[in-house]
Amino acid sequence: MSKSAKKRAAAPSASPGAATARVPLAKGVAKPPKAEPNTKQSHVIAMLQSPTGATIAAMMKATGWQQHSVRGFLAGVVRKRLKLKLGSRKVDGERVYQIVGADGGKPASRSFKQQGS
Repeated sequence: MSKSAKKRAAAPSASPGAATARVPLAKGVAKPPKAEPNTKQSHVIAMLQSPTGATIAAMMKATGWQQHSVRGFLAGVVRKRLKLKLGSRKVDGERVYQIVGADGGKPASRSFKQQGS
């Protein structure tokens, strides 16, 4: 028996499409959030929601990520996917990031408004 004949004989005969069948979501129904507690991402978001905010160095230490990974998380997940407003300010020469407006709709503090507006 050739090698290709052996592979065909050993392959399971599953019905086509049985494992890949998807049920479409109804329009207007949002996917449930996939935020799991005690993950690195949830920990960073909690740091950003704190009144003091967080520096990139603090997020790097808490997660073990490299600097470019933290920046990518801030831009890709926090800003784009979660659509949270991320503000930053300089404190003692260090950039501190914080999620703005996470306190129940109260106006953001003046130190987080963008410069030049």
